[in-house]
Amino acid sequence: MRLLSLSVVGAAALGLAGCPKPSAPTEDAGTAAISPPDAALAQPAPATFTLRYTLADAGTESIPVVGEEEGRPIVDPTSALELRSSRVLRNYRVRLFDESDRALVSDDTAEESPDGLLYRISLPTPLKSGHGYVLVIDAQTGTSMTDAEGREIADIRMPFQVSGEKEKPPPPPAKKRRSR
Repeated sequence: MRLLSLSVVGAAALGLAGCPKPSAPTEDAGTAAISPPDAALAQPAPATFTLRYTLADAGTESIPVVGEEEGRPIVDPTSALELRSSRVLRNYRVRLFDESDRALVSDDTAEESPDGLLYRISLPTPLKSGHGYVLVIDAQTGTSMTDAEGREIADIRMPFQVSGEKEKPPPPPAKKRRSR
């Protein structure tokens, strides 16, 4: 009896496995059904940017990319920044601004590879403790920068703040009075 129930269950399972599932209505026999291309394959991923800075011990640390309204990530004092882009850029410029919107003087190098852009910023002096900075990537000329394939890329602003207390400016030198 037990053998019979197992074979009935097995036959039922085989019968169900062999049954075709109901399908949606098909198109004309002369038309080939073509699947739409996968959107991820048709369009390359948007350009991504990462920003790193060199630590005092020569290691590097990432600076999270956030909007200015989300607050500024805190970083250690540094004089070297490294920007990476997942795409090669055209018609771009990279500038580092201080809190007064003044561009900082730096010695910059850019390397392009099939993997994207590596842009290094070397500052003559470390960034000041307690001060805020913004790295800006925008168009060198015209209204927009593009990637190597000609796709427009929106301007990027990467704010951050250097850890520590803000240094107070030294008092102005006292004026000497001339004696008559």
